[in-house]
Formats: sequence, C-alpha cells, structure tokens
Amino acid sequence: RLRLHDGKLIKDRRYHLRTYPNCFVAKELTDWLIDHKEAPDRETGIRLMQKLMDHYIIHHVCDEHSDYKDAKLLYRFRKDDGTFPLSKDVKVFMRGQSIYEKLVSVEESILKVREENSVKYQRTFLGSEMIDWLIQEGEVENRQEAVELGRALLEHGIIQHVSNRHHFFDSDILYQFWINFRRRRRLTELLNENSSRALSESPDSPFCLRKLNPDPGNTSFLSVQTNKEIKVVSAVRRSSITSLSGNSNAYFSAPPTLVFPPVAECNPKSVLKRPVTNEELLSPGAPYVKKTLTIVGDAVGWGFVVRGGRPCHIQAVDPGGPAAAAGMKVCQFVFSVNGVYVLHLDYQTISSLIMTGPRTLVMEVMEATE
Repeated sequence: RLRLHDGKLIKDRRYHLRTYPNCFVAKELTDWLIDHKEAPDRETGIRLMQKLMDHYIIHHVCDEHSDYKDAKLLYRFRKDDGTFPLSKDVKVFMRGQSIYEKLVSVEESILKVREENSVKYQRTFLGSEMIDWLIQEGEVENRQEAVELGRALLEHGIIQHVSNRHHFFDSDILYQFWINFRRRRRLTELLNENSSRALSESPDSPFCLRKLNPDPGNTSFLSVQTNKEIKVVSAVRRSSITSLSGNSNAYFSAPPTLVFPPVAECNPKSVLKRPVTNEELLSPGAPYVKKTLTIVGDAVGWGFVVRGGRPCHIQAVDPGGPAAAAGMKVCQFVFSVNGVYVLHLDYQTISSLIMTGPRTLVMEVMEATE
C-alpha cells in the first residue's frame, strides 16, 4: 500500500462527475504487480488481490463488486478510507509489531541470542526484563498491565516461551518473538497458506472434515478410526480427494459440508487421558494456556475434528491441512469460535457454528502447558 502511494498509483480519481480519493485502477495495479515481480502473471495477480479483498484489506470504492476484476474499476485500501476492521486480533498484532520495531531499533536492546538447555534461540528476552522495558517506555502503567499485554501477545502467537511450556509471567523465564516482523515478505506468500499438500500416507491419519458429498441437511463432523476402508483413502492427495464423491472438479462452486463417505462414519475413543471440566480449565493458576488460531479453509476443508461437549476438544487434526498449519493440536479445548464463547456447548452446536461461518475461521483454544 505504501509503495503504491509512493508510486502515485493510489491517488484521487474522477469518474462520472464524482471524485474518489485515494483509489487505484485494478488493471493498472495488476500491471504494477507484474512489473515489480510481485506476481509472475495476471492470473496470479488477480488471485493475490482477491485474497486481499477476502481479508477486508481492499474493496471496490462503491462496494458494487465483491470480486477483484482486472478491469478499469476503482478499488481502495480500507486503511485509506477508515473502513479497515480493527478487531481485537488486529490490534494485538499491530501492538506486537510496534513493540518489536522499537526493541530492534535501539542499540542496547533486550532482544538477544540466548541459550537454554544447550539450544540457542533468536530474539529472546526474560519476562521480567520485558516488563521493566514496557514500563520504562510508557507502553504500560504498571506490572500487572504489562503481564496482561505479554499474555495477549503470547496467545496470539507473537511471542512464546522458548520451549512452549509456560504462559507469560513476571519472572526470569526465557521468551522469544515468534514472528520476525522485519523479514521481507512477498505477496505470493499469501497463496501458499493453503496450497495443496499431500496427506500423510499413514493409515492412522484421521483425514477429518473433508468437503465431500454436499448435503445441506448434514452438518456433523465425522472422525475416523483405522480400518480397511480408510486405508484406501489414506494414499489420496488433497487435490484429488473430490474424486471420491464423483466430482471431477478440484474446487466446489456450492458450499459443501464437511463429511466423509458413509463408510467412515465412526466415533473413535476420545484422545483425552481423562475428562476435564470447565471449572478446571478456568480456575486461577490452572496449567492451561489460551491461544488464538486463524484457519483459512481450503477447497477440501479446515482439517480437524471436534468431539465431546462442555468443553469440546480437538479429537483429530489432518497433518496436511490448514488447521495443522495454524498450530492446532489434538487435546486442545475449544474456547471460542469466531468470537462466540463455546465452552458450554456440545460438538454438534460448535460444528454448526463453524459450518455457517466464514471461510476464515478464528478459534481460541486452551492447551495444557504440562
């Protein structure tokens, strides 16, 4: 966006006796993406900009087009007209980026390469050290506020304990920035988030939440056990799995349901070693850390199974799916789905919430630290 402003591609433009401030012409931008090697061809450039539209980063100036069209149409970055949705997740991310930039720009930064258990870690700091710095820089007013900020950064995957065993505390525990905000990223990385990956060849793989056999009346999440029928599926790649439902298309035009063929309908034994109650999860000092996962569903599905109820847990995760890429693991407990608190719900209700929600799924999960 800033490069487009510098290059004068974003400017006030007049169309049909009306002036549209800070906008760009789609066709000109596609040319720019190719000229600046941000996209190898027009088709990729269109897909990239559609990705930005899907994530509410750009939009048509009159919101008359939901798709990005490679034509003489005017589009605008939402940050340039004040319509960019500053959700809690975005605010935490931007706060983390701001803090990181301040830390790396000073000479005597608290971010250092440190060693723990003979392993070297980049961009590390002590919990108490970070709290001292936050107060000194006026980022927070007191230590309690600093701890809350540190916990929010950890739950959103911006910082983490170096061996991922502790939440954020005012102590000498070693943490690191998990995201390197200074790394130069290319737009094409957006398309790699949900590129087709090969499914595990193991017959024990769950292959959960496949988008097969569209049937609006069925919204249940089905999981699988190791059996003869599943071994046939286990060698199928994600890009060709639609052939099982008699669909030669690799993508679906209508929203399909996340189910397996009837042969796979079975409920395996819970992966939990013992039952866990909501009271136990939420009690002060409980050994659980809350994490926020953003999962962008692909043409096959999100790739996980929810089971149980009050609270629900993650029963299985497709190792090659979007959920695994976002950090989902078995035995995590589902705290919220797209901002809706769900600890008191059963898995059928949570399944329905996910099925009727957007393709980009935001889930808060609670994970044992032990």
